[in-house]
Amino acid sequence: MRLLALGDSLTAGYGLPRGEGFVPRLEAALNARGRQVRVLDGGVSGDTMAGGAARLDWALADRPQAAIVALGGNDGLRGLPVPRMAEALNSILDRLEARNIPILLAGMHAPPNLGADYGREFHAVFTEAARRRPNMLFMPFFLEGVAGERALNQADGIHPNARGVERMIAEILPVTEQLLDRVASSPAG
Repeated sequence: MRLLALGDSLTAGYGLPRGEGFVPRLEAALNARGRQVRVLDGGVSGDTMAGGAARLDWALADRPQAAIVALGGNDGLRGLPVPRMAEALNSILDRLEARNIPILLAGMHAPPNLGADYGREFHAVFTEAARRRPNMLFMPFFLEGVAGERALNQADGIHPNARGVERMIAEILPVTEQLLDRVASSPAG
């Protein structure tokens, strides 16, 4: 089974030794649970939601059977307009749905220095997308239990270290298994 992880530096394993990033650790965790899954690395460091939408066709060339969409962190770090981010996210989700690819959307929070209003509007992009797509799986915060934890992040305070990645895997593994269970019952599976 092929699972696309469409993301940014958080999925690409920025700053980590080969094999310690999100994609290889998720693949190893799934395989350890008896799932024959190849996790396709669709992570590009520095990418925004619009960048992910622009390269989605390239990522789909490997014919994934399920997808984790984990973008938005760079949109928040740059304070990009929320409506443009929402438009790009909806484009990604619509195109995956059109191919009958089951989706897990991993949400993100904006940095607090951008203000409470921006933070609410930013996170609402994810919750609203999940509300409009009740069949899509949704994890409200991709960095749950990792963000803000000094011991789980690299020196930049943004990117998880190897321990942080393991925590991310522990958080996302149960919902990823639900996603994979949907593949067999989907028309594309």
